[in-house]
Amino acid sequence: MFDYLIVGAGFAGSILAERLASQLDKKVLIVDRRNHIGGNAYDHYNSDGVLVHKYGPHIFHTNSREVFEYLSLFTAWYPYEHRVLASVDGQLVPIPINLDTINKLYGLNLTTFQVEEFFASVAEPRDRILTSEDVVVSKVGQELYEKFFRNYTRKQWGIDPSELDRSVTARVPTRTNRDDRYFTDMYQSMPLHGFTRMFENILNHSNIKVMLNTDYREIQKIIPYKEMIYTGPVDEFFDYRFGKLPYRSLEFKHETHDKPVFQSAPVVNYPNEHPYTRVTEFKYLTGQDHAKTSIVYEFPQAEGDPYYPVPRPENADLYKQYKALADKTPGVYFVGRLATYKYYNMDQVVAQALTIFKQIHSKESLEVAINC
Repeated sequence: MFDYLIVGAGFAGSILAERLASQLDKKVLIVDRRNHIGGNAYDHYNSDGVLVHKYGPHIFHTNSREVFEYLSLFTAWYPYEHRVLASVDGQLVPIPINLDTINKLYGLNLTTFQVEEFFASVAEPRDRILTSEDVVVSKVGQELYEKFFRNYTRKQWGIDPSELDRSVTARVPTRTNRDDRYFTDMYQSMPLHGFTRMFENILNHSNIKVMLNTDYREIQKIIPYKEMIYTGPVDEFFDYRFGKLPYRSLEFKHETHDKPVFQSAPVVNYPNEHPYTRVTEFKYLTGQDHAKTSIVYEFPQAEGDPYYPVPRPENADLYKQYKALADKTPGVYFVGRLATYKYYNMDQVVAQALTIFKQIHSKESLEVAINC
């Protein structure tokens, strides 16, 4: 008998499997529908020998020392600070919007103090910041909102920013200096040998058995276990009792080119003139030295694998109904982006998994104390 059946071999499931196996000596079965571990962070060497991220770019960054030190048990790191350009008005300019963005876009030579005045002059304050449109327009005004955000967000989410929760665009800051890093977290780096190798190390324990190409419902009545950790879509777990929770999906178009460099930045965003949202060149991310280079185009879509919970009030209300069911379901822990319907970054999922483990550990310790 297994102590835990874990559904999903991404960050949440793999980390909980490792902690339970190594720290509590639990027997763990982890299953995944896909033919690989690592969830959406899965990477692999393509037929040309270039390391690529199958499901689009995954950039690790965190301010959590605990999260970084935990993952450092399973990987060395390649220092990497992410930079993004946006194709706007026929130019490639830094995003998030900073001093250089404004100067290049408008042919100006502003200083940090002058660009502060510029933003103040174009900003359109809103009494209440409720939507993604409110966030951007209140900071940088309507024109920059139209150039950089509105159409990109429409493509990404399938709806206008005026209908999306403010959390979506609040993730992207506006800067008055020349800092062109996409993230400013304390820890910014990539697993030295890739995410998949890191996951292999996480799951390399004698107490852990991995089954791929497996739907947990096919085996849960056959293979005995005591408790479950579920990281899949919460609405699917309950057979869509209250209806389907909306997600956005992505279609990826991978290409390899017979030249060492394809574009001038790791990621180039295309807010306006193309059906795809961005193009990623993987060698920037991985530091790999190779004569060829591989890229991926991202096309957002409504159908397909669930990637992004759609942050709208009615969706949050629907999730609350599922959460109420989840809270009343004994012996099952719901963890991760899909199971909690949250737009988490990777480090946030790691932190959540470590927190759930601490709760399980405390519960076990209490039970031992009571039985002694």
